[in-house]
Amino acid sequence: MKINKKYEHLLFTFLMALGMSCFISFVMMLINFGFSSLLLGKWLTAWPIAFALAFPSAYFLPKGIRKLMKKITFVESE
Repeated sequence: MKINKKYEHLLFTFLMALGMSCFISFVMMLINFGFSSLLLGKWLTAWPIAFALAFPSAYFLPKGIRKLMKKITFVESE
């Protein structure tokens, strides 16, 4: 599969948000409902919502965080 280099960041962000939202939403459903007959249905409802929040967050937040990090001076501990 070949994809234009300009889409690398977008695809990486998409895949990271997809994987993280899948894992985190599943664990949260497991914590809240346990291994029950409701788990799969609840998770399949929650995961798209989690992804809809995770993808724009993962795409837009790093710019602001990088700007904030540039204002912090890091020093070696002695």
